[in-house]
Order: sequence, then C-alpha cells, then structure tokens
Amino acid sequence: MDKRKSTNEWKRHGAQALWALLTNSYLIGFAQGKIYKGKLKNLCVPGLNCYSCPGAVGSCPIGALQAVIGNWNFKFAFYVAGFLIFAGALMGRFVCGWLCPFGLIQDFLNKIPFPKKIKTFRGDKLLRKLKYVILLVFVILLPLFLVDVLGQGAPYFCKLICPAGTLEGGIPLVLLNKSMQNALGWLYAWKNILLMVTIFLSILIYRPFCKYICPLGAVYSVFNPVSVFRYRVDKDTCTGCGACAKACKMQVDPTQNANHTECIRCGVCKEICPVKAIH
Repeated sequence: MDKRKSTNEWKRHGAQALWALLTNSYLIGFAQGKIYKGKLKNLCVPGLNCYSCPGAVGSCPIGALQAVIGNWNFKFAFYVAGFLIFAGALMGRFVCGWLCPFGLIQDFLNKIPFPKKIKTFRGDKLLRKLKYVILLVFVILLPLFLVDVLGQGAPYFCKLICPAGTLEGGIPLVLLNKSMQNALGWLYAWKNILLMVTIFLSILIYRPFCKYICPLGAVYSVFNPVSVFRYRVDKDTCTGCGACAKACKMQVDPTQNANHTECIRCGVCKEICPVKAIH
C-alpha cells in the first residue's frame, strides 16, 4: 500500500511540476527581470500563480479579482468570477492538489526531515476558517470599497499577505532589478518575514498556507461537494478499517464526508484503501 501511495504521489507531483512549467514558460523573463504582458496575461490560470512572476504567462484569479472588483467596468469582473465558478464546479479543490505551483512547493518543503511533525493541534479546525475571512476582507471588501479615482481597488491580499507572490514575483524581480533594490521598504521586509514563517511552518505542518490562508482554496472548497470531479465511497464495500482517514494529510475522513471542503483530491485515500471502496 505504501508503494502505491508513493507512486500516486510522484504522479501528482509530476503533474504539478508540468503545470507549473507550462504556466511559467516565459523563461526569458527570468533573464531580463521583466514581466510578460502579452495577450495571454488576460487569461486566468486555475492555481495561485503570481502575475508578477517573471515567467508567468497567465493571471492569478485572486489577483485579477482584486484588480477589477471595484471597477465600474464589470465585463472583466464577470469574466474572473465566471472563471472561478467554472473551475470550481468542474474540479473543486483538485486544483489545489494537482495544479497549484505553491501547493507543490509546500509538498516538497514538508518532506524535509524534522524531529517532530505537527499533524493537528488545538484550534486547528477553527483556524481553517481564517481563509474565508481573508477571502471576504482582503480579496472582496477592501478592493471593492477602497478604490482610487478611477474606481480601481488595490490588490490588498497580494500586497500585504501572499507569500506565494513574494517567492514567485517579489524576490526574483528585486534580485534582477537594481532600481527596485533601492526602493525597498518595510512592506518588502514584512512580506519576506511572512514567507519565511510560511516556509518554516510548511516543514512542520502539511500545507499550512492551503489550510489556513489561501483565499483561492476557500473559493474552490465551496464547490467540492458539487463539482463534476468528486469522490464516492461504496458503503457496501467499505470495511471501516480507517486506513483512508489515517493516511489523509488534510485530516479528512472520506467515510464520513468524501467531498469535505478541506479535501484537495490528492488521491492518497483512494490508493491506500485495501478494498478499493473509494472511486
């Protein structure tokens, strides 16, 4: 069972890596320290992939939503909202498990050995509600109401919180542009502190950003129970051995709720089930 679990995991990591490469294929951007601004940048990618990453060829749906939600020109806002609904209704949090580049980074960080890993802790379930608060406040309310004279809101989540943006966009651009290095201030230092904390916690806890912070995961989680791609447990076949719940790193029990909002569709439960009751 462990061998099957390992095979499935590396298949998933391979898919994540391939998608990360495809969505960050503007490799010349890393050499020039410039952001791709071609027509493809008008399209959103499903995962949390920073617009400011020198290699990014598409837009992060969370960043795009913040940029247009307060604008009186609603066409693009409707497009972004429609994209999120379509991706969520089709895949749910499959995006988190198989397509998100920052999810892949957290997966690898968690493989780093540490004396004691943290599977869960007091307040874990309550803390997982934080990502919905962040979605509401930083992605929707602040950009919607705190707008400039043109009616455009600032990307507050990207600007103040997102460690993925710091890693994928902020650090590479600063390293490659001397003019940016001379303009660094407290905000850049704050974002790097958040990134360092996220990296450390990712070694201790499986996907802490996905569990507690990510507003995109919060959006997709709503669609988990109704998405086209979802899990089903055959109650007649299931023996109740508990192997699936024990193996789940997101602390989901598929026999109780196979399409829990925290499930990222990693497939570990499906592979480890001794009687193949999960489909």
